[in-house]
Amino acid sequence: MFEYELHRIRSTELRRQAEDARLAREAVRSRRAARREARAAGHATATADAPAAQEAHTDRRGRRRLPRAA
Repeated sequence: MFEYELHRIRSTELRRQAEDARLAREAVRSRRAARREARAAGHATATADAPAAQEAHTDRRGRRRLPRAA
């Protein structure tokens, strides 16, 4: 019975984490869409355009990679 309760707790926690990740992705998508629409409409101000410029022109691409073990 103890293992079953642990399984239920872990399952609930994984569902909660998945929902948080979905909400975060949705927020990012909506912000990007809003910036895209603002640029398309010609209403991009300095404050609205600055984060998009920083995001688009970073040196690093993707995630940081760890050095390979010998």
